Amino acid sequence: MTVDEQQQPEHGPRGERTQDTQVGDVELTHWRTRLGRWMAGFARWMGATLGPYATLIITLAIGAAIATALSFLAVAVYDAVTDEDGIAGIDRPVLDAIITIRNPGANAFITGFTDLAGTVGMPLVAIIALVTLSIRRRSWTPLVLIVAAGGGSLLMTVAGKILIGRDRPPITDAVPPYEVSASFPSGHTLNAVAILGVIAYLLILRRHTAWSRALIIVIAVVATVLVAASRVYLGHHWVTDVVAGWALGAAWLALVITAHRLYLTSRLRHDEQRALA
Repeated sequence: MTVDEQQQPEHGPRGERTQDTQVGDVELTHWRTRLGRWMAGFARWMGATLGPYATLIITLAIGAAIATALSFLAVAVYDAVTDEDGIAGIDRPVLDAIITIRNPGANAFITGFTDLAGTVGMPLVAIIALVTLSIRRRSWTPLVLIVAAGGGSLLMTVAGKILIGRDRPPITDAVPPYEVSASFPSGHTLNAVAILGVIAYLLILRRHTAWSRALIIVIAVVATVLVAASRVYLGHHWVTDVVAGWALGAAWLALVITAHRLYLTSRLRHDEQRALA
């Protein structure tokens, strides 16, 4: 444990509540908007009725339904920005420009990098993170949030690919190994944003200096942008595929973080009621 983290150990949900409810000067259990206060009230009611962890699971399930709706919204946006050939005006010029700057060394390096965000690399990152954070914090919350982030991003990726079925850039314009699944949205990008984003969120909850939180956020953002750029560079996706993947991943990440905030809110009320009992 670094000196930037709290020194006292966490013993279950109560220890988690005392450490994870604040990021800098922002209190995560305080809701300033009318919608936020309504959601907080609903979370408190569910926490009192079913328990805080049940509140978290139910909220994430509701978020999954919202994520599915976002996938349908992505279909509408795709239809609005593409022509009859399924190619947005920006896609072909960007790919043509990239083809002119490719070279064998860069191709090999970027292929290796993008594999880190693929079907093997990103699940491995997620597993290492959830096991490490869950054990060190003695809490199920990192496991639940990381699994939710990965599961939701996978759901949105599959839904988008099935609903749209967009063709990838021509193989003649791509760098091997070639990929044959549907192109929209970019699953690598969507998964990277959701999973790396929630890991970054869990890390900054235990950082008490602004520079350390900013560094974690910058690293996560740069990593996801590089993943997105690598997919376009290799010709495995059109640029609109990765833009959509980034946007959908950020939306799902926001829902997961909101679900955790509601869990913390219900946990706070639950502990207050137990103290009064």
